[in-house]
Amino acid sequence: MKKRMTSTPHDAVFKRFLRHPETATDFLTLYLPEAIRQRCDFSTLRLQSASFIDEDLRAWYSDVLWSVQTTCGTGYVYVVIEHQSSPDSHMAFRLMRYAIAAMQRHLDAGHKTLPLVVPMLFYHGATSPYPFSLNWLDEFADPQLAKTLYGCPFPLIDVTVMPDDDIVQHRRVALLELMQKHIRQRDLSDITESLAAVVMLGYTNRRQLRMLFHYMLQYGNTAEPGVFLRRLARRLPQYEETLMSIAQKLKQEGRQQGRLEGREEGHLEGLQEGSRREALRIAGSMLQNGLDKEMVQKITGLSADELQPLCG
Repeated sequence: MKKRMTSTPHDAVFKRFLRHPETATDFLTLYLPEAIRQRCDFSTLRLQSASFIDEDLRAWYSDVLWSVQTTCGTGYVYVVIEHQSSPDSHMAFRLMRYAIAAMQRHLDAGHKTLPLVVPMLFYHGATSPYPFSLNWLDEFADPQLAKTLYGCPFPLIDVTVMPDDDIVQHRRVALLELMQKHIRQRDLSDITESLAAVVMLGYTNRRQLRMLFHYMLQYGNTAEPGVFLRRLARRLPQYEETLMSIAQKLKQEGRQQGRLEGREEGHLEGLQEGSRREALRIAGSMLQNGLDKEMVQKITGLSADELQPLCG
């Protein structure tokens, strides 16, 4: 459990100065990277609330966060300014976390693109110069490998564009990929042969098979689930018992659903009949009291034919 850091006199003075717009403008003009500074319209400089930062981050940051619009287009630049009087080996990572939190807040406000967030560290500690790198990638055991990973698009496994023939070669993930690729297609029966081919490779255990077939039948489109399972069972005799037990369970569930729907339908019909009898009783009373027939129809919702026996 990390203890919340108490504010120091150094920190308080820093915040007081850097939360002043003119002071912040001078600071940013001096220290922002030139390529960023040239794009900033400092007349739009605005101090932002840091209330969105979670408790863990709030314990470490001075919460000086400014936003400024760019001179070209409708972009935004945020500047995170952190004050330190003692060095911290993980400050680069913490600044990165803070920057990402600011990006999320920007998206939550309804913006469609991410803003640039510039983390800056103001340091005046006893140890000089500042002893740690502010490139967060240097905190990894292998910075070069981290740069390769985080400087490129993340790995994408898009099964929607994978040929089935390639998927079949994917050993223990082949069945999962095949099912999830085709789960929304018109009729899963069309991939019976591909499914059987994958199962016959022997990489999927019975528990996984049962789970995946239940998933496929519950969320996929199969005109005749029982026929589909029996067809698979003929292609996979070693799994016939598993597939037929699923088919039997589906059959039982169908019967139970039918009985439930029948009871619900009967209950609804009973309610409707009871409501009709009550409407007829009320209509008869209205007619006896001399209320106009058309008015009675409007009030009760009964038809003229239903009211006719009451008018005799």
